[in-house]
Formats: sequence, C-alpha cells, structure tokens
Amino acid sequence: MVNKTAYQRVQGARRKDKISIAALIDGLTTDFFEQHGDRLEADDHALVGGIGLLKKRPITVVGIQKGRDTDENIDRHFGSPTPEGYRKALRLMKQAEKFRRPILALVNTPGAWPDVESEYHGQGSAVAQCIIQGMQLKVPYITIIVGEGGSGGALALACGDRVFMFEDSIYSVLSPEGYASIMWKDSAKVQQAAEELGLTPESLLKDGIINKIIHEYQPGDDLSDLRNFIDDQFTELSSLPVNELVDQRQRRFQNF
Repeated sequence: MVNKTAYQRVQGARRKDKISIAALIDGLTTDFFEQHGDRLEADDHALVGGIGLLKKRPITVVGIQKGRDTDENIDRHFGSPTPEGYRKALRLMKQAEKFRRPILALVNTPGAWPDVESEYHGQGSAVAQCIIQGMQLKVPYITIIVGEGGSGGALALACGDRVFMFEDSIYSVLSPEGYASIMWKDSAKVQQAAEELGLTPESLLKDGIINKIIHEYQPGDDLSDLRNFIDDQFTELSSLPVNELVDQRQRRFQNF
C-alpha cells in the first residue's frame, strides 16, 4: 500500500477516473437486473440498485453512482441521493430480506442531496430509516466505501456486518472543506483539516470502524479477486444463526 497523506486520499477518492459503481456491479455480478423507483414519489438515478448473481449466488446490490460528465452528474445530483433514492435502497433491502438474499452496498457520495425540496420530501427520515432497518436486517450485509463516504448520506448504506474501504477512499462525518470552514473560518486549511479528521482507511481501520482496506481497482481491471473475497465473506456470514448475525452487527456499532 502506497503511503499517502490524508489530503492525498481525499484527492484520490474524488478522482474523475475513479472506477464507477456501474463498472463494479458489471464486474462483480452477472445477469444484473436493475430495479427502479421508491414506490412513492420517483426514481432517483443517483441510487442504483437491483439483483444479480455473485458466483451463482443471488444478491441484492445498492450503490450510489456519480456521473461521468456534467449532464450525467446533474441527473445523478453529483452522487448525492434524494429521499427517493434512500427509499429505493430501503425497499430493495427489505425485498432482499424477504427472499433471503445477501446485500452488497457500494458507496461513493459526498453526502445526501441538501436542497430544500429533499428536506420537504423527508430526507432526514429516509436516511434514518435506512440506518434503523439496516441494523435489523436478517441477511448478511456488506458495505464497501469506494470513493467518498460523506456524512449520513454514506452511513445510510454503511450499517453492514462488514465495512470495507478502497485504498483511495474517505469516510467522515464532514468534508475537510466544511471542517476547515467551521473550525478556522478558512477553507484554505483543507489539508490540515483532512489530517485532523482521521478520515483515511488507515485511521479508520486502526479505530476498528472498518474491517479491511481493499486495494484500489481501476476501470477495466479484472475483479475476480474482489468477487471471490466478497463471496467468501457472504459464505462466512451466512453460516451464522440469524439472531447471532443481527446481534453481532448491533454490538459492532455500539462500540463506536
């Protein structure tokens, strides 16, 4: 693993050529069938979800997808889900529980979409419900922070039994720019803020907040090693009695 500063990790997490959630889904699963809508308001394109086969194992995948150009970023709210997106994720997670499918969450978001309309549509409640229900799901639940993991928008999909991070990824309650503005009224101190936040995979692994750091994958890479790793994790978690699975997950988060 290359030794990088916290701010270099921030820059790496935000790279425009970062492997996309769509590419990860395509490389990890076969026969992926995308599902749409929250069955209440609309379909949020920032939240991609559906059913696929991971080495012949049916799984549910939910992921937060950034755009590849300006038009797509606008359509996907720059990777920031609306309440409709989180409700879609919640619908798919409950569906996975009903049919006993493991859940894989892939996260790359600066945070939930912060506009007034989202607040009117119940953004806080939608995020909270994802967290509450995620802690109680009776199926294996794995989260991978692929790039940015910002605030409650990321935590909504990061209440898994196991949480992993790519090498160039960050996971924090606040962006370093926001921290610098609040603490010092000076967003130019972003590099210092990144160090103080301890938002890097190395810091979070040391504190036990994540379970493992996954080496960085680039667009076009063979994902067979990652596929095998995730499959092994699901096999291990699936061997646990349901009550123990849920209790273990809840105890893990109670430690924070």
